Amino acid sequence: MGVVARAGRSLLLTLSLVSATAGGAEREVAPGDDALVRALAAAAPGDTLVLLPGDHAGPVVIDRPLTIEGRAGARIVGPGHGRVVTVDAPDVRLSGVTVTGSGLTLASEDSGVFVTARGERARIEANRLLGNLIGVNLKGPRDARVSDNRIEGRRDLRMNERGNGVQVWNAPGSVVADNDIRFGRDGIFVTTSRGNVFRGNRLSELRFAVHYMYTDDSEVSANVSRGNHIGYAIMFSHRIEVLGNVSDGDRDRGLLFNYANDSHIRGNRVLPAAEKCVFLYNANGNVLSGNRFEGCETGIHFTAGSEGNTIAGNAFVANRNQVKYVGTRVVEWSADGRGNYWSDNTDFDLNGDGIAERPYRPNDLVDHLVWRHPLARLLLASPAMHLLAAAQSQFPGLHPGGVRDSAPLMSPPPETRR
Repeated sequence: MGVVARAGRSLLLTLSLVSATAGGAEREVAPGDDALVRALAAAAPGDTLVLLPGDHAGPVVIDRPLTIEGRAGARIVGPGHGRVVTVDAPDVRLSGVTVTGSGLTLASEDSGVFVTARGERARIEANRLLGNLIGVNLKGPRDARVSDNRIEGRRDLRMNERGNGVQVWNAPGSVVADNDIRFGRDGIFVTTSRGNVFRGNRLSELRFAVHYMYTDDSEVSANVSRGNHIGYAIMFSHRIEVLGNVSDGDRDRGLLFNYANDSHIRGNRVLPAAEKCVFLYNANGNVLSGNRFEGCETGIHFTAGSEGNTIAGNAFVANRNQVKYVGTRVVEWSADGRGNYWSDNTDFDLNGDGIAERPYRPNDLVDHLVWRHPLARLLLASPAMHLLAAAQSQFPGLHPGGVRDSAPLMSPPPETRR
């Protein structure tokens, strides 16, 4: 063989080795007491560890960029205290693994998967996180993604003793999408963050499905909350896009906005069961449009200076009380000549433009009297109450402050899409 030929073969072999090294090696890891710990210690950045079926002992710390993939039946099992998997390096991907066996101490944030601030761009995908205190905890990483996981919390603890399904703290740009979350305290809890997206998650049997605190410029979209105490609680947060979510059978509130401002709330549906479809407390500058609020004890309750919102193009359907507002100001709920649909509005549309002929007022003097003095409810069927209602109908000047829709819609508007 000539010198040139041998040199060419040598060069090809060298390039092949360099390419394999750059792409990372793939190694199978058999279950065992410390096999995974030893495999992590021996792995090079960029390697892929494939966990074979069986129990792999935790806790483990991933301190270099790696991919860990589980074959069907692969589990990482913690000792029942502390964290099971800690991600402490950028560009880590954990996929296809069952993670269980965390501790039960909220103060130390015991978690199935704990991602530190060094875990930028972590990918926690298509795993089963079962019976941990906190399912996935993003503690400071940027641009992490938690998606397509099944997360089930502890059912043997009281709700306030449980952890959250996904917990996010100061993790800008992180995405939580398409997860199935059950049996925790809050499904997704975020605080002191920004630029997050929570999309397409299914959340059930929780306190709050989604709970926002001190988090701005973010998105909550296309999630389904079913059978929780509260669906979506947006608190002390600003400029949130709340789009196309569903609250189905939640007990207390479908949507709650507390000190939440300058947000867009569009295309959401609250279905029957909630005590209040929407509750606004000291929340202003928000735009509510294209939503459907149906079958609640109260359609929308706003108080504590929450008059500064634009509320038009929504459907209020079959709520026992469409609106609760105890203030004395007149608040207009229409925009650009179009208001909202009210299922109990019996007015006519004589010119066929889709707008009722007269303004709609959801509350009267009797409502205000009962709200201020609850015992007056005992007198609702009395002649005095009927006389009060009749007097107001004959003398509109007696009408108290409250919501006025100057252009009520005769039919529900089409649902708003993103």
